[in-house]
Amino acid sequence: MIILDLNHVALHVQDVAVSCRFYGEVLNLPAMDRPAFDFPGAWFRLGPVQQLHLIGEREAAVHNHPQGTHFALRVASVPEAAAELQQKNVAFMGPQQRPDGKWQLFIQDPDGYVIELTELPAE
Repeated sequence: MIILDLNHVALHVQDVAVSCRFYGEVLNLPAMDRPAFDFPGAWFRLGPVQQLHLIGEREAAVHNHPQGTHFALRVASVPEAAAELQQKNVAFMGPQQRPDGKWQLFIQDPDGYVIELTELPAE
């Protein structure tokens, strides 16, 4: 078996509309067309080929923390991302610099999923 790349990340969310506002308006992810499944959901573009799939009707709470289950999105500038999040009144942890020089900060979506925003150090 040869793994070619990551296709999508799927998150089970309580309220698809609330999550769509977060991922579309806070993280500026472009919405995608979604097949007509028989359950609520939405899709967003994460990168050139990667996607985020939101699946609705979650009932249980999400219990997460930055050192636990999370996914990371690469941004051009963590300080600029932090400034934009502040303007949008979105709480975050960081920014902080890792021992390898990479900057990161962490946010939570409306369901409590942890998302790392990171940038690669200049080469």
